[in-house]
Amino acid sequence: MSRIASERGSMAVEIVILVPVLVAVMALVVSFGRYVDTRGHVEAVARDAVRAATLERSLPAATAVAQAIADETAPGDAVCGPVQLWGASEGDPVVFQAGEIITAELSCEVSLDDLGLLGLPGSVTISGASSAPLDELRRVQ
Repeated sequence: MSRIASERGSMAVEIVILVPVLVAVMALVVSFGRYVDTRGHVEAVARDAVRAATLERSLPAATAVAQAIADETAPGDAVCGPVQLWGASEGDPVVFQAGEIITAELSCEVSLDDLGLLGLPGSVTISGASSAPLDELRRVQ
């Protein structure tokens, strides 16, 4: 038997083996891209929420406006929890004094179920946080 005759059908076997691997790699790239895109979006929502909160004059008003901004601009494929506001360090109460730092944090859960049978978890929790100072020339209550 010649060498060419013994290799007959090897290309079909290679394609049958490689196609599922390439499809799985493409699906992982898509899922990673979705994760990175949603993470950037959640961080942008937290940044917008804290900016809006710093324009308010009291904690209840700041919390309400931060939540409203988050509800309006949250990613469509994510389920987000309430916006958490705190002072300079995590857990510190918010003090409305000129120059104080306010931090807003938002956690969203993103479903990965529609990406196929890759063995990925059903959903991923993505958190974003952003800080901004209260304007030093602005009056607060």
